[in-house]
Amino acid sequence: MKYYSLQHNSPNVDFKTATILGQAPDKGLYFPDEIPQWSKEFIESIQSLPIEEMAYRVMAPYVGDTIPESVLRKIVSETLSFDIPLVRVTEDIYSLELFHGPTLAFKDVGARFMSRCLGYFAREQKEQVVVLVATSGDTGGAVAHGFYDVPGVEVVILYPSGKVSPVQEKQLTTLGKNIHALEVQGNFDDCQRMVKTAFADDYLTQRIFLTSANSINVARWLPQQLYYLLAWKQWPFKNQKPVISVPSGNFGNICAGLIASRSGLPVEHFIAACNVNDVVPRFLQGEEYSPRRALATLSNAMDVGDPSNFTRILELFDQSLTDLTKILSSVSITDSETEETILRIFKETGYLLDPHGAIGYLALEEYLREHPGKKGFFLETAHPVKFPESVERITGYKIPVPEHVKPIMMAEKKATFIHGDYESLKKYLENF
Repeated sequence: MKYYSLQHNSPNVDFKTATILGQAPDKGLYFPDEIPQWSKEFIESIQSLPIEEMAYRVMAPYVGDTIPESVLRKIVSETLSFDIPLVRVTEDIYSLELFHGPTLAFKDVGARFMSRCLGYFAREQKEQVVVLVATSGDTGGAVAHGFYDVPGVEVVILYPSGKVSPVQEKQLTTLGKNIHALEVQGNFDDCQRMVKTAFADDYLTQRIFLTSANSINVARWLPQQLYYLLAWKQWPFKNQKPVISVPSGNFGNICAGLIASRSGLPVEHFIAACNVNDVVPRFLQGEEYSPRRALATLSNAMDVGDPSNFTRILELFDQSLTDLTKILSSVSITDSETEETILRIFKETGYLLDPHGAIGYLALEEYLREHPGKKGFFLETAHPVKFPESVERITGYKIPVPEHVKPIMMAEKKATFIHGDYESLKKYLENF
């Protein structure tokens, strides 16, 4: 398997090089030169196939010969070492709970896979690897815990000051050692722009070996396919393809799902469920694609005004909007609709949604109302305890803190405050 740049002005590379570089030299995102096709027998065997074997078969073609089979099997086993249950909410709607990992968010899967791959590759690197990543909330904690104490790898995480929840902030600022948190005066788009500028700075990259752990990195993006297969493994209606609603910000998650469907995973339809940052919903409804400054919402991890991974989705469908909209639609949900959904579903079913999951739920509910007889699931991407102020205010319910999170909440925050301009980041990295 080779990977090419979506800017089409850099050499094709293998999985190792794409993972280490993060972004191609021409600043394009890497994309696999072929999409593996799963046999009908493989799809039918998923229900009985051990999870580790299923995951290995999915990831092996993407990794190629860059990682030995025994090492890759160990990596996928450690990546999926926690439960990812498909839980019934109503007769027609199920929740794929992706918050049972160490940092209570879906990004644990990609971060754990990538950290182990990069840790393996770093042993062969002569220079120290510096992982530079921007986070709108959950990425930071997942990357911090995934890379914590990995030899030969230092991690620098940028997060927007005052725009992540208390649990999210603690998870990315309390570890220390090789994890360095930068609290940025600005929003997520500012953080992401600073990171992109750093990778484009030849002066800096000639002095520091930088790579990315955002979903632009193939090693973090591609393994997200695995939980879509785990959902199919648990899907109770095998004679009916599911409609899948994915809370979407930077669009790496739903892009992974779309790739899984192109490989052969049975899917009726995808919904990219967005908050009021509606660049993609507007585009899919016929307007011009026009990135804009992100607006702050309850679902802060989706506050993205220029989603990087949407270019990969267009590439997957050969830039054909007609083909894309046959399987993908997108809607925008307001904060007031999010709050109403959290309260209504809690009262009606007892199921507690986080703000991101609530957007996924409502988008799916509305789609099923317009398409009677269909069933589906949404991705519950984070534990509600990560958003206690909003969820507890809306429901009046005190969310119990999971036992393994309590020590983190008591730990001391370690972060460096910087202004939201590239020169501030550059100065920090130069003195790193």
